[in-house]
Amino acid sequence: MCQSVETLRTSLDLTYVWDYREDGGVRELYARAKGAQWDGVRDLPWELSVDPEGDAFPDMSVPIWGSELWDRLSVKERRHVKHEATAWTISQFLHGEQGALLAASQLVEAAGTMDAKMYAATQAVDEARHVEVYERYLREKMQRSWPVADPLKSLLDQVLVDRRWDMKYLGMQIMVEGLALAAFGLMRATTEEPLLRALTTLVMRDEARHVAFGAISLRDVYRDMSEGELREREDFVVEASRLMRDRFLGTEVWASLGLPVAECTKYTLQSPVMSQFRVLLFSRIVPNLKRLGLLTPRVRPSLETIGVLEFEHLDPDADPGELLGALAPAA
Repeated sequence: MCQSVETLRTSLDLTYVWDYREDGGVRELYARAKGAQWDGVRDLPWELSVDPEGDAFPDMSVPIWGSELWDRLSVKERRHVKHEATAWTISQFLHGEQGALLAASQLVEAAGTMDAKMYAATQAVDEARHVEVYERYLREKMQRSWPVADPLKSLLDQVLVDRRWDMKYLGMQIMVEGLALAAFGLMRATTEEPLLRALTTLVMRDEARHVAFGAISLRDVYRDMSEGELREREDFVVEASRLMRDRFLGTEVWASLGLPVAECTKYTLQSPVMSQFRVLLFSRIVPNLKRLGLLTPRVRPSLETIGVLEFEHLDPDADPGELLGALAPAA
């Protein structure tokens, strides 16, 4: 059993801002954020019953679905595996939201404009609400939760301990939140469980603003950066992409269920369905990296290996639903 409290030593310069004038598009985002607040208790149908092993959660959402191992399982065993795998996935959403909550609180301190500080404060409220609803869903409906996966924890730690303000935006707003937005969209598109669909829809509205905040805040930042500084950001993008690719392997699930971990992991990496799933997770990240000038010759080979460069021409500002609709034929 993992420890319930962990302390991570961080260091970040606090920035006072005595210029309170508007800062372009961020003030507009702040106004939208204030008007789009929702209540995780009142605005969701918590009275609905949920069968965590029922047909509302599709079998194909399980990473080993379609494998010879899956075919050997009984119907009862498949439902149990699906329950555990779904709870694990939603648990990673929960842990990622806590990381985003902590990063948003750091941005309130570090942001260089008052508009950015005010918006980051609304994001902290958003992330707290996301933690609230995912924790409740796991506790009341799935009746099961999982610890944070090692790749996700490693990435969150890197973002939270970094002292550079732009790395907070790049790591959390562009990389982590960009992947989360796509993952939530895929979850909403595949599940037929009404409470989870409603919950995910509300979370996605917030996440779209968070990614936009990162893109606006980093606009032109990397254009005049020194070669050495730019190389550090490129290296981070490559490493973060690798960690995000690996965060959905679910090795701890297979070990807990007594399934052959090596076989499950191999299939998860090679399965056409899971390969396409991992690719689609980068559908928001890649076009934003291009817009920021970080889709450089040093970064491209890594993303080409993952197979996600095809997304560089997508509109990074598209509505999440429209974006996933455009990608549906590839899925």
